[in-house]
Amino acid sequence: MQADALDRIIKNAINVMESSKYQIFEICESARAERDALKKEHEEIIAETTATIEQVDKLEIEYRKARMRLTEVSKDFHKFKEEDIKIAYEGATQKQTQLTLTREKELHLKARRDELQKRIKNVDKQVERAETIVSQMNVVLEYLSGDLNQVTRILESAKNRQLLGLKIILAQEDERKRIAREIHDGLAQTMANVVLRTEIAERMMVKQAYGSVREELSDLKGQVRGGIEEVRKIIFNLRPMALDDLGLVPTLRKFVQDYEDKTKIRTKIELSGKEIRLPSGMEVAIYRLVQEAFSNVYKHAGATFVTLELVFQQQMVKITVTDNGTGFFVEKVSVKIEQGTTHYGLIGMRERVELLEGRMDIESVKEKGTKISMVIPISAEQREEHASGIHGEFET
Repeated sequence: MQADALDRIIKNAINVMESSKYQIFEICESARAERDALKKEHEEIIAETTATIEQVDKLEIEYRKARMRLTEVSKDFHKFKEEDIKIAYEGATQKQTQLTLTREKELHLKARRDELQKRIKNVDKQVERAETIVSQMNVVLEYLSGDLNQVTRILESAKNRQLLGLKIILAQEDERKRIAREIHDGLAQTMANVVLRTEIAERMMVKQAYGSVREELSDLKGQVRGGIEEVRKIIFNLRPMALDDLGLVPTLRKFVQDYEDKTKIRTKIELSGKEIRLPSGMEVAIYRLVQEAFSNVYKHAGATFVTLELVFQQQMVKITVTDNGTGFFVEKVSVKIEQGTTHYGLIGMRERVELLEGRMDIESVKEKGTKISMVIPISAEQREEHASGIHGEFET
């Protein structure tokens, strides 16, 4: 996206949010006014309810007196006249009617009071939400009103993180494919052969050819041992346990020795500086870089000798792999690496180095060999974090 187009989008967003903020502010003010009116009415209702309750109590006393008067007059016909009885009856009836009406008024006022309390609570919540939204919009507006270059950098950073995540996912998928291929070509074939040879041994047992059965079982034992060795190899390739137990340098020494035994290419490892333990992820990454570099030498270089040099410094680790192979034209290969069209081993190495925020340089001369140098920075935070992690493990 161009900066001016992004600027227009942000300005439009700011205008919309400013307009929306004022609308929300008006809604908030209207809600406050409604709340104040409800509170005033609520206070009036409370006062009227209190007065009504007092009136009900007073009427109940008067009604009881009127009933007692009616009972007294009704019992003694000789002493009181019919007119007295009539007056007492009407008085009791009037008090009863007033008491009934006042009680209904009390119930109505209480219901109104409770309703107002609920409405006030709801309006308070609306005011609180509106104030929160206005506050959040102010924060967003401050960010949007800031430096456009900063916003552009944030977007570019997000895009780079996405690309980095995609690279990691692709690397994981490639690793899964490699493991699946190793299992299919090695262990799966061995297990299938074991099943087949077991069936042959069963048939021989039916025919009581025990000598041949013994030979088959001996051969099967050898194949199972080979399968176990293949599983151990796959496990080691997935995660060399020696990295956790012994550290980077001993694990690389073993790898170099096994590499020489397998490929018959003479190897040499040189160590400079004071060896230090690195964060686990960094040690694994460096191990994979060396593994890939040596694999490229075996597949493509046609070399008879390869050297691994490790240099430990306070702020970096330098890894150099040198061979005496056929070499190549660095310029042509660099173009293909940038285009991602070939040399996937070198592409993977460069991506690993970039993930570690390091640098990789390639020097090569045709028919004279190749030198790959990789520099991996070590920040003070990483050293402290790793040191604290080791300390925590010892305490546990």
